Amino acid sequence: MFYGYARCSSTDQSLDIQIDALKAAGCQIIRSEKISGTSRDGRRELETLLEFLRTDDVLVVTRIDRLARSMADLQDIIKVLKERGASLKATEQPFDTGDIYGALTINLLGVFAEFETQLRRERQIEGIQRAKQDHPERYRGRPRSIDPTEVRRLKNDGLGVAAISKELGIARTSVYRSLSMAE
Repeated sequence: MFYGYARCSSTDQSLDIQIDALKAAGCQIIRSEKISGTSRDGRRELETLLEFLRTDDVLVVTRIDRLARSMADLQDIIKVLKERGASLKATEQPFDTGDIYGALTINLLGVFAEFETQLRRERQIEGIQRAKQDHPERYRGRPRSIDPTEVRRLKNDGLGVAAISKELGIARTSVYRSLSMAE
């Protein structure tokens, strides 16, 4: 039996194209979710499929990067599939997980997916750094919510950490931090 898995990263993206491709590939059951693929954490639909697959079942995705964005996650998923006697197929990337060439192909595709994620992350960091240079008035960080002189004044007036915390409406750890920075 063919089981489909569709995933996109954000809620404003559509899964329709993936779902149509999975239906065309003969998937009787399709699970989908809108969540980042950089980790398996929180991907309940994928976990449901992995628990449900049995011998001779096929997990179908449109592309490997819809399944995993890191080599570690991809290899973990493939291990689970092998343990269950199931296999993996991608509609847009031909490979066979049953032979060494398929294993090579899937590992290469996984490396490219992970590389793409790292490139995107680097571009995002570069863009933020550039925006901070070009518009420093917009990127000054969060304004201080704790006045260290007021914390020190209350401490000098004899109040304890818990009382200062209650008086200013801040966490005790923030009081401790403020006092240690003032010393």
